[in-house]
Amino acid sequence: MDVMRRNNVKVTGRADGPVVVLAHGFGCDQNMWRLIVPALSRDHRVVLFDYVGSGRSDASAWNEARYSSLQGYARDVLEVCEELDLRDAVFVGHSVSAMVGVLAAASAPQRLSRLVMVAPSPCYIDEDGYRGGFSAEDIDELLESLESNYLGWSAAMAPVIMGNADRPELGEELTASFCATDPAMARVFARTTFLSDSREDLKTVGVPTLVLECAQDVIAPREVGAYVHAAIPASRLVTLDATGHCPQLSAPEATAQAIIGFVGAAR
Repeated sequence: MDVMRRNNVKVTGRADGPVVVLAHGFGCDQNMWRLIVPALSRDHRVVLFDYVGSGRSDASAWNEARYSSLQGYARDVLEVCEELDLRDAVFVGHSVSAMVGVLAAASAPQRLSRLVMVAPSPCYIDEDGYRGGFSAEDIDELLESLESNYLGWSAAMAPVIMGNADRPELGEELTASFCATDPAMARVFARTTFLSDSREDLKTVGVPTLVLECAQDVIAPREVGAYVHAAIPASRLVTLDATGHCPQLSAPEATAQAIIGFVGAAR
């Protein structure tokens, strides 16, 4: 298995610097990090990749059974880390990838020694005493719409997820990213994402963790960031002055500086 080709792995930056692994969320690919990579690359070795089924990964390696669980995506992460023989890397996971990072770090703490969770959500569905941002009916409706007309769903939802209505080019970019994903693979990733409940997994986190939330985010409201922070003893919560669910695009400088500060403080 050629992991480098399968996951379209790219390595850039300072060869002898601290390693930062950037993991994209649902409907995205490594290109979503491009605005913060230059700042990170000055002093860090930066690893980028696409999950199988996303971006320029090898779609022939996709397997529905494997990618119907967040553990399947965590295996992608760990196999990339093993291929590059990474040690003490900082894993930066956006959205659902924050929870993928939790699973990967629990399996191989020697490889991933710190976590940065960008707009994380361990559970999207509201329950008594927990606000995930959506009712069960909302999620059912979202998935039904996605499964019946993925391209139409993407065009309608991507601008909502991105926020920043005054900057329509951001919503257009996310729409294009969603639409570039194979609909069959996207449907599986969507169900895996929006039906997951990783709240118990947060208890396994034993590494220093930075939780980055946005001041306004319809996908991961502020209550979620507070919940994640409270559930991980070794965590720090930072609220970015940003709108939407993708601060690496809408507020790249603030996002990059928060990550750099966290990496530097932990050295």
